[in-house]
Amino acid sequence: MSRNHKDKYENSNPRRMYTLMCPEDYQSGKKSHWSELEITGSIRNLSPNLWQMIHLTALYLNDNSLQRVPAEIGRLANLRILDLSSNKLRSLPAELGDLIYLRELLLNQNYLRVLPYELGKLFQLQVLGLQGNPLSKDVLTLYGNGEPAGTNKLLTYMLDNLTGKWKSLLRKENC
Repeated sequence: MSRNHKDKYENSNPRRMYTLMCPEDYQSGKKSHWSELEITGSIRNLSPNLWQMIHLTALYLNDNSLQRVPAEIGRLANLRILDLSSNKLRSLPAELGDLIYLRELLLNQNYLRVLPYELGKLFQLQVLGLQGNPLSKDVLTLYGNGEPAGTNKLLTYMLDNLTGKWKSLLRKENC
């Protein structure tokens, strides 16, 4: 193979060059436990195996072509950072509210018109990125410019509405 042909297909971006495990460890059957995972590059679908990586603390799925996030994302209970920016998301699963350790949730540059009320359960959330989404005026007013006070107001609103939703469901069941 000529040198030019080889260069064409090799990854020249040092940021994307990772050694996950040395060959000896791999051959001996050692398991890898990454704490962070980045998957970018026009991805449309996610492997079901991703939801088994429950040890992840950071998941970067930004800059893809995802149209939906499966409910199974709720299995990644140890996540602290989740970046879903610059995708084609129109909705989010309620199970995002199960990621109670999230500190950073980036949803910028999607097609989100509504947010699940379950986001109100994310008490440790410090950074919420919503820029570039066609959200309702009410949500954007509460959110402000994404400052901590605006994020807290929005999360409180979401939690209040979630609580109201559960109360009305309980009333219907008791009738």
